[in-house]
Amino acid sequence: MNWLTGLFVAALSAEAAARLYLASRQVAAVRAHRDRVPAEFEGHISLVDQQKAADYTVARVRFGRIAAVAEFCIKLALTLGGGLAAVDAWVAHLGLGEPWQGCLVLLAAFVLIQALGLPFALWRTFGIEARFGFNRISARLFVTDLAKQAVLGLLLGAPLAWMTLSLMDRAGRWWWAWAWLVWLAAMLGLTWAAPRFIAPLFNRFAAITDAALERRVGALLQRCGFAAEGGIFVMDGSRRSAHGNAYFTGIGRHKRIVFFDTLLSRIEPEELEAVLAHELGHFRLHHVRQRLILSMVGSLGGLALLGMLAEKPFFYAAFGVPQTNAMALLVFVLAVPAFTFFAKPFESWWFRRHELAADRFAAQVTDARKLVTALVKLYRDNATTLTPDRLHSAFYDSHPCAVDRIAHLRRLSPA
Repeated sequence: MNWLTGLFVAALSAEAAARLYLASRQVAAVRAHRDRVPAEFEGHISLVDQQKAADYTVARVRFGRIAAVAEFCIKLALTLGGGLAAVDAWVAHLGLGEPWQGCLVLLAAFVLIQALGLPFALWRTFGIEARFGFNRISARLFVTDLAKQAVLGLLLGAPLAWMTLSLMDRAGRWWWAWAWLVWLAAMLGLTWAAPRFIAPLFNRFAAITDAALERRVGALLQRCGFAAEGGIFVMDGSRRSAHGNAYFTGIGRHKRIVFFDTLLSRIEPEELEAVLAHELGHFRLHHVRQRLILSMVGSLGGLALLGMLAEKPFFYAAFGVPQTNAMALLVFVLAVPAFTFFAKPFESWWFRRHELAADRFAAQVTDARKLVTALVKLYRDNATTLTPDRLHSAFYDSHPCAVDRIAHLRRLSPA
């Protein structure tokens, strides 16, 4: 057996085993606290809400276990099982030249992978989310979203794939450096354009119209030194889900702060101000920029590694695929997550630090107690578990667990 084959199988197996183990720990931790509200939330979250959150979390984790096993099997079937090789052989019969043949191979593989994942998306949306009262998307809108995503993927992904394959074929051994520059331009372009041109294809965005709230928001923006070129918008998240949220997105003049309409319907103006301050904290503390830089560095390192491996016949033999540029890209994308899975705790830890830092910023410019009450409402209404397993949380959670985050904010609150 090729040494890389064994390493890939071992990494893939370790990832699947770890995901199943972490899921078991999460289920056990949540079930153990199902019938008792943590002391920090007594009087704010009812036992019924605690039990709903526990049941919702367990259902999602069980679904995740099935998805983990399915993903393990699909990756093996596509690589060592000959799936990708079969796709390449089918496309080869068309007699297209490069890079067109490679582009069609990538497209066919993408469609196949999406088709294999569709039953899980349907189950999650119309099964779990609907059972717990969160799903609001109709079958028609679900299909429409899929169609839009497919068209966008083709319009945005096809030129990028064509350019990457062309560089691999014609730019010599340093093709990966040129490809990185192309990907960098695409990444920055999408980050800039997505809030203004892509997101509105799926949701409606409206400016805040409440005059009193607008004045409050304006005063906060002035205190934080935030020039709202992009603006603050309300998104019709209720068309698809009952979950409430807020986020910061974009760069330059297209940066935006977005509130779900489901969030605005549940919190008071003072609480909204505190949530907005948290989102502004991400901007003022350069968290979006830092994450973008990390993504740039990671993509550069990944392309450099691929540049070395793509020249080695053993790389293709290890995964049972023909030696083509398209296969190099596909195998790399499928294999990398298995080798980087155990780095997830470091990424999650970094993201949690960002959240705590944004909370500290919010506490400096607004009342931290209002952010606490807003978060408690979010935890309750989104059925967020208050008692996650610590190890599971360390791997997956980009936000601090509820108990830790509330305790941190209360320490920042005035006595």
